[in-house]
Amino acid sequence: MTTINTSTSGVSQSSSSSSSDVSSQISRLTSQITKLQQQLKDVNNSDSSTEEKQKQQEQLQSQIQMLQAQLAQLQRQQAEEATKKQEAKHSDSGSAKVADGVNRPTAENQINVYI
Repeated sequence: MTTINTSTSGVSQSSSSSSSDVSSQISRLTSQITKLQQQLKDVNNSDSSTEEKQKQQEQLQSQIQMLQAQLAQLQRQQAEEATKKQEAKHSDSGSAKVADGVNRPTAENQINVYI
């Protein structure tokens, strides 16, 4: 009889997590999924009864699905952070462009006319 022990660590979510933090969580989840998929292949090659194999396969598949859901959530979070950074970059550069012409003088290119 073959016993497969798996452990999955929960992924903590916080609004202040940095992009490198999210990237490391994504890579960790990806490696966990890969290990579970390998264990799933190993279950098929084991000498266990078909009932035990099926039970182990279902358990591993549910763990893989859970990790894939967490992975998708982290990827969405990473995409949202990238979008926010991009929008912030555009809004910062956009505010400087608003007051740069003749009709919208800045402090550097302002003309005082006295009559």
